[in-house]
Amino acid sequence: MTNRACAYMKAGSCNEPLRVSSTERTLNRTMSSSEEYINGHVHLEEYESDGKLFLTEAFNVIMEEILHKGTDLKEKVCEWKDPDQLRALLDLDLREHGESHEQLLQRVRDVARYSVKTCHPRFFNQLFAGVDYHALTGRLLTETLNTSQYTYEVAPVFVLMEEEVLRQLRSLVGWSEGDGIFCPGGSVSNMYAMNIARYWAFPQAKTQGLWATPRMAIFTSQQSHYSMKKAAAFLGIGTDNVFIVQVDESGSMIPEDLEAKIVQAKSKDAVPFFVNATAGTTVQGAFDPLNHIADISERNGMWMHIDAAWGGSVLFSKKHKHLVAGLERANSVTWNPHKMLLAGLQCSVILFRDTTNLLMHCHSANATYLFQQDKFYDTSLDTGDKSIQCGRKVDCLKLWLMWKAIGTHGLSERVDKAFALARYLVEEMEKRENFKLVCKGHFVNVCFWFIPPSMKGKENSPDYQERLSKVAPVIKERMMKRGTMMVGYQPMDGRVNFFRMVVLSPQLTTKDMDFFLDEIEKLGKDL
Repeated sequence: MTNRACAYMKAGSCNEPLRVSSTERTLNRTMSSSEEYINGHVHLEEYESDGKLFLTEAFNVIMEEILHKGTDLKEKVCEWKDPDQLRALLDLDLREHGESHEQLLQRVRDVARYSVKTCHPRFFNQLFAGVDYHALTGRLLTETLNTSQYTYEVAPVFVLMEEEVLRQLRSLVGWSEGDGIFCPGGSVSNMYAMNIARYWAFPQAKTQGLWATPRMAIFTSQQSHYSMKKAAAFLGIGTDNVFIVQVDESGSMIPEDLEAKIVQAKSKDAVPFFVNATAGTTVQGAFDPLNHIADISERNGMWMHIDAAWGGSVLFSKKHKHLVAGLERANSVTWNPHKMLLAGLQCSVILFRDTTNLLMHCHSANATYLFQQDKFYDTSLDTGDKSIQCGRKVDCLKLWLMWKAIGTHGLSERVDKAFALARYLVEEMEKRENFKLVCKGHFVNVCFWFIPPSMKGKENSPDYQERLSKVAPVIKERMMKRGTMMVGYQPMDGRVNFFRMVVLSPQLTTKDMDFFLDEIEKLGKDL
């Protein structure tokens, strides 16, 4: 970093601090007038030159440490460190003066080294994994262009692109018309659905607040996403007004219990207005009976929302889209392409069947400094007032570019391959005596217990369940510290801790499924 570049930094023209030497401080004192600062374009040029060099070299680190090593089976999924160790290694303190070029590059290397490699083929921990390089290119381009998706004047390409992507997604659902918007994650998409449903049922709530509405009732299954309760709390409806519907062994909502819960809500003078069905539950990957729920919803005059954040991508598959039969009957659908399609975090949409502009009517605040009605172009392209946000990140480009690259056919193959590998894993698991399925699912979630040899045949022992509950946490700790793979576990609905394996990355092969089973056995055989 040159003296002149540092002098420019001292002038306050950039927020990124640099280490300032005594020579540089002397130089800074000589540049005391505002005119010198304003006319210091030479210093700006040198600072920008240094910045571009840093970006180039940092990008090389990213390519090598994350995209090359991070996808290599011979490398670790993570290099585990305890929190105190990691704090010391990263040197997280922020100081008055900045660091050198080499120190900053080392920071980039450290962040890459000690972060979990979610692009690694053996990262099975979440409902996202792997990497699509076209989508990643879209993410990099989005960050570099750094615009906000609220008006056509500042995001002309992306306003038109979002419109087209949403149209295509609605078409897959089965709607020729409708509305929608990209949201920062499935939880916010679900909250949008609930808020629009409330406006649809009680439009006075927007202006007069909750005192102008009756007690409202929401219905969702016991295995639905926790964002339903969070949305009810956030919107002031209240979590006590979320009626939990029972599920069957596979995790699917029981329609008869939904009807019973509606009767129960009415008996408490609550107005049923919103039912949430799930297409692909988080843990078991269950699909609720959508047509049956739609019948009940229509009979009771309720808004039907479908949380298809996880399972919506089966719409690309001719073999498996029967799992979401009835999806088109919903009023709204949440869908996260950053999950099964690998669009990259974050990429979530809320889609509406509505054609009366409910989304705009519910959320608009008519900020005149952004949404002037006398602009020289079609102001209907200024979609920002549909959002509860002002600034809104561009999330459509990564999906659009990936879709352009591999087409609908390629996305269909991606989905079908995940199903095939999940079925292979289940078949192989059933051949091994130390694995027990929680239940046979229909999706790419594989839930199971590992039964150590020392516990075989002792199912009737009084401490069996307690001992079994400790198996998954110990195996998880061991795999994390070895860095060989990552997979999640949880207790649920009276069942003690069991593993949830998620198969979705197109990088996977049957060899990875075999490795997974072998590694679980290796890590747990002595328990």
